[in-house]
Amino acid sequence: MPTASGRRAASPSLSPAPVGPLTPHLYAPTPERPVRAKAHRLSAETRVLAHTHPWGQLTFSASGVLRVSAGRTTCLVPPSRAVWIPPGLEHAITVVEDADMRTVYFLPRGERSIPLAPGTPRALALDDHSGWQRCRVLEVSDLLRVLVLELDTRPDDEGFPEPQALERERLLSALVCDELLRARPVRLGVDMPSDKRLRALCEAVWASPARHETLEAWACQVGASPRTVARLFRQELGVTFGQWRQQVLLAQALALAARRLPMAHIAAELGYASPSAFSAMVRRAVGAPPSRFFSTA
Repeated sequence: MPTASGRRAASPSLSPAPVGPLTPHLYAPTPERPVRAKAHRLSAETRVLAHTHPWGQLTFSASGVLRVSAGRTTCLVPPSRAVWIPPGLEHAITVVEDADMRTVYFLPRGERSIPLAPGTPRALALDDHSGWQRCRVLEVSDLLRVLVLELDTRPDDEGFPEPQALERERLLSALVCDELLRARPVRLGVDMPSDKRLRALCEAVWASPARHETLEAWACQVGASPRTVARLFRQELGVTFGQWRQQVLLAQALALAARRLPMAHIAAELGYASPSAFSAMVRRAVGAPPSRFFSTA
């Protein structure tokens, strides 16, 4: 049923089934193999439990959509995007729709973990290395996608590669690093709070952003006053509830656009009564029409 603002409620999603970390120890990067890749076919609603490891990680899906939570950042990852997770940062993954997930591990280099394979020219390093010390969302070029899909994904318990295969892996790894360092960062990650009540509210919004429209309705769901919730949003995230929810809607919309769904379907899925109402929100948020915003989805 449409609301006064032109949105209609959506049904909540099911709770995903948790699984443990997907054998990262069998793909640990080493000086001999500084860039390692692995592949997993995961069904929708699968949730990889939070874990850490001492090397950097690039995660993207060759098909399907992932939700990646790393530290205080959560983002939806369609095939056109990837997430860089620095070493030691706790992260978890939820499969939004059946996905062919690809993960690439990078051996830390010195005190700063820059995704560079041995032999890669230093000129390819970012000018601001600190950018690689936090979670970031990156555009995935056609070349980067093909390179990652060509990397050897056999685990350590299947044996060490033959010299010819190892040399090919090193060449591909250098090109992956080059292309990765050229990838354009995009601001589609959504910060998450540490306060338990606010975290519960934010998780509920992520699961079904169209369930409620007003802050008052969401606050009632977690047993807090609207004034308290509004104050916590400003204190913990530096934005209003409306601004934060808008980022969630944009992330959800990008994931839906990656499935080549029509604009009317995306608008309805996110609770908008008409494509024009949804288009107006996107224009206000990013200063561009949905067609341009989703053109690289």
